[in-house]
Amino acid sequence: MTFHDIDSRTPVLVGVGQASERIGEPGYRRLSPVELAAAAAREAIADTGADAAAVAAAVDTVAGVRQFEISTPVARAPLGKSTNYPRSVAARVGARPRRAVLEVAGGQAPQHLVNEFAATIAAGSAQAVLLFGSEAISTVRHFAKAEDRPDFGETVEGDLEDRGYGLKGMASRLHTAHGLTDAPSQYALFDNARRARLKQSRQEYAAGMGALFAPFTKVAAANPHAAAPVERSAGELVTPTPGNRVIADPYLRYLVAREKVNQGAAVLLTSVATARRLGVPEERWVFLHGHADLRERALLERADLSSGPASVMAVRHALDVAALGVDDLDFIDLYSCFPIAVSNICDGLGLTGDDPRGLTVTGGLPFFGGAGNNYSMHAIAEVVQRLRARPGAYGLVGANGGTLSKYSVGVYSTTPAEWRPDGSAALQAEIDAWPAVEQAVHADGWATIETYTVKHRRDGGRTGIVIGRLEADGRRFLATAADGDEEMLDLLGDGEPVGRRVYARSFGFGNRVSGSDTRMDELFPPRPAVLRDDYEHVLVRRDGHILEITINRPESRNSLHPPANDELDEVFDAFFADPGLWVAILTGAGDKAFSAGDDLLYSASGRSMWIPRNGFAGLTGRREMRKPVIAAVNGFAMGGGFEAVLACHLVVADATARFALSEAKVGLVAGAGGLVRLPREIPPKLATEMILTGRRLHAAEALEHGLVNRVTGAGKALEGARELAWEILESSPTSVRASLQIMEETRAIPDVMDAVTHPSEAVDDLLASEDLIEGLTAFAEKRPPRWRNR
Repeated sequence: MTFHDIDSRTPVLVGVGQASERIGEPGYRRLSPVELAAAAAREAIADTGADAAAVAAAVDTVAGVRQFEISTPVARAPLGKSTNYPRSVAARVGARPRRAVLEVAGGQAPQHLVNEFAATIAAGSAQAVLLFGSEAISTVRHFAKAEDRPDFGETVEGDLEDRGYGLKGMASRLHTAHGLTDAPSQYALFDNARRARLKQSRQEYAAGMGALFAPFTKVAAANPHAAAPVERSAGELVTPTPGNRVIADPYLRYLVAREKVNQGAAVLLTSVATARRLGVPEERWVFLHGHADLRERALLERADLSSGPASVMAVRHALDVAALGVDDLDFIDLYSCFPIAVSNICDGLGLTGDDPRGLTVTGGLPFFGGAGNNYSMHAIAEVVQRLRARPGAYGLVGANGGTLSKYSVGVYSTTPAEWRPDGSAALQAEIDAWPAVEQAVHADGWATIETYTVKHRRDGGRTGIVIGRLEADGRRFLATAADGDEEMLDLLGDGEPVGRRVYARSFGFGNRVSGSDTRMDELFPPRPAVLRDDYEHVLVRRDGHILEITINRPESRNSLHPPANDELDEVFDAFFADPGLWVAILTGAGDKAFSAGDDLLYSASGRSMWIPRNGFAGLTGRREMRKPVIAAVNGFAMGGGFEAVLACHLVVADATARFALSEAKVGLVAGAGGLVRLPREIPPKLATEMILTGRRLHAAEALEHGLVNRVTGAGKALEGARELAWEILESSPTSVRASLQIMEETRAIPDVMDAVTHPSEAVDDLLASEDLIEGLTAFAEKRPPRWRNR
């Protein structure tokens, strides 16, 4: 096929550009991310060889790759940021696009944008698309606290197609609870699993990682845009030194992506017709011969943690679309944030680290620089320049995002080629249909280690992270080594952990593993289920068979933080275990609030938030509550406080009581049972309104809708609850327990007769109880029964 034969709507890369600067070197200008991207975009426009003003005017679409400082909801921009990054860059190069896009986070973004907008151009929906990204992390960190720090903030008008962070499946509460939120720890799990699969020693595997990345340093040393242009030997890369400290086993500093960079890159795509109209010489044209975009299952769902098959499938499919094989490639750039990202593709394609073509054209993320999400834009720019220098050659760019999660691939050449649609959607459906490994959120019992890592802090502290399988049922779990368990940390840090037998135990703050159940008991002595004499956040009062529990944090409207939740959990454990306690009453100190729910000031301080295994207030997640618990609501019951009320069997409220699920007002959800229990307690429409708007229900309304049993005068809720408790004590405690058990067992049985005829051990226990005999005898003798609770 010749240039003359190409369809006019075929997409073609006509310009690429890069910009960079290093602190302390000549020409350093403290450029912002916008300015770095704009400098690269000007280079890309000039690279077309056509009139720059005409090219800029032809741009109808711009798309920006997110900087790290706008890639997560909690990220911060110490020097300020643009309110519309794509249009900020466009304005600086004289472009006035009708469409501006801000892509989701992830290292796959640059190549994905090329693939997407090449298809857009081929469909006739765009004529000239400018793609760019940048990072000024080095400058931002250097000047963050300086008195003369620059101001990178700017407000830009114009519409923006902000696609969001794109973090779905990238993180979870489970990850956060176990410290698995940083990229080095996550990727280390893959590399350690791969080492176990290959049956290599730690020394052998480290040598392999060094050998893999040593050639990358040579490429980086010759690249004028590299952030760390230093050639290093394989041994140097894997030898610990003060400057090459351990980050997360098996990674030292030199083996992980270098984020402190000041770099920008841009790519200009047009249709063939537009390239001709603008006068772009044909020798500048580079065609996208093959492409693919695939996404792996979530980390803990994957069958094999030693590889990323979806990424390999993406590369193979892109080559198939291009009608090429691996041997046909002349230039290769594999995303190299960590060794596994490269070795995974090599394993799948049969490549070796010493391939004479090399595996990078930039020098790779640890050495050229991990320019945030935008690294692969630099790789594309480098590949394009090499292909122009060798007409007819082929180059491949593999771009990775997430945790070996999202992979986008492009195959490029100056050889003319029509646009070829890919079949990624069908392959993605196949991946999505792969069976997911069943997970155990709460892990208890003997298990084996599947993979692991040890995070090393600068202060010398260590955190051991484990993914394992429970022996009982094979479910996968995430856990950490307990603080102070040096034996387990030494095994993870120096031994051969994969396949080792360990003991797991779950807590509200997460799962922990140790070498044995005995050692676990030493680290976490079993808590006796008895009441203590004093608590810091809770008051208890025993009145015969009644236990009164008061949340004693009136200064914070009885809101609950982890220590208070833990004390309540301990108290309720003791209540349910004590045969002499038959009824519990839960209330709040003071006359303002029963409980305002989570202590948001505590969580806003950055301290870890968690709740016990048995849920908020020790109640909302408790599976067996076979003794009645009465909520005495005095004032506000908000958020988690209301969820605790919903978990109680009975509710007495005073006239001042107000009930609300206010989580949506602060960007949360009522995840401690409120979303489930409230629609079952009151009319669903009213429940939905309360959940979505935070509407407060007054005590009288709550009574009307059956949410509470009784309403008392102001300040009289506890008295009303006591009266109700004494009424319950007139009934057999054995009967009360059996009744609650049967009600719970039959709650989910939809057919009434099936529920009525449901066999329950509670009935058998009741028939064999002394209370049954006592009740019948007392009735016959016309006297009050003397319950024995046996």
